[in-house]
Order: sequence, then C-alpha cells, then structure tokens
Amino acid sequence: MGIYDFTVTDNKGAAVSMKEYAGKVLLIVNTATGCGFTPQYEGLENLYKKYHEQGLEILDFPCNQFGHQAPGDDAEIQSFCTMKYNTTFPRFKKIDVNGDNADPLYVYLKAQKKGLLSGNIKWNFTKFLIDREGNVVARFAPTDTPESIDAQVAALL
Repeated sequence: MGIYDFTVTDNKGAAVSMKEYAGKVLLIVNTATGCGFTPQYEGLENLYKKYHEQGLEILDFPCNQFGHQAPGDDAEIQSFCTMKYNTTFPRFKKIDVNGDNADPLYVYLKAQKKGLLSGNIKWNFTKFLIDREGNVVARFAPTDTPESIDAQVAALL
C-alpha cells in the first residue's frame, strides 16, 4: 500500500483520491487555527505560491486533538484561513491524527516516518514531505517552519 491508495475527504465533504496528486511533491500538514504555530499558515502559503507551478501541493488537514485548538467546523476553519492568511492550498475535513479514530492516511504517514520518540504526532503543524514518486522522505516537527524546510522542498522539485 502506498500514499496514492488512500482517499481523503475535502472540507466540503467530497472524496478525493490521493492519486490526483501523483507526480507532485506533497507537503502534508496537520493544522489548527488557535495554536501558537498558526502563523505558519503565512509561511505555508508563501511556499505554495513559490513552488506550486513547479509541482508542489500543500495538503492541510485541520486537527482538534491538541489542546482543542481547531474548534470550528470545516467551513469556519476555511473562512479563518482564507480571511486571515489568504491561503489558497487545498484544505481537507478536520481529522484525528492519533488514536483509534486516526485517519488512515496519517496512520500510513506515521508508519513511514516516526517522530523523535514514537510514531505519534506530538502537536499541530507536524509536516510530512513526499516526493514525486509518493515516498515519504521527511517528517518535520511543528517548530520546523515552512521557511526552514524550503531547501528540502526545492530539492525535490
């Protein structure tokens, strides 16, 4: 099983096959609107604008598991992100990334690249970088800003 075998749900409730992103470099991020790392949305959007034409997709998966910092529904989260940070990259349905109800895509991502102490996601804005062949090549901590991973993203494009 690989990343393109998964189907996710966009923030309007439509099923999206990950096959739609085959051949692209992906940065998959679990986000929250009320987190200390929330300003990273600006850096993510800058990275997206800089590299989207070269094949980068940023996939945003809001998650409310860490300090209940993504309390809104999908429409409220979309509105917040577009109004405050002018984000244009794809946003998906709010999910769990850990535990019994963890989204299968995140179960897969965590199995491919474990964190510092375990496979679990520790906090909002953990980032997974996937190459054009669908390989999970890196996992970045919430403290790794979009600006700090620019070179790794660029190298895959």
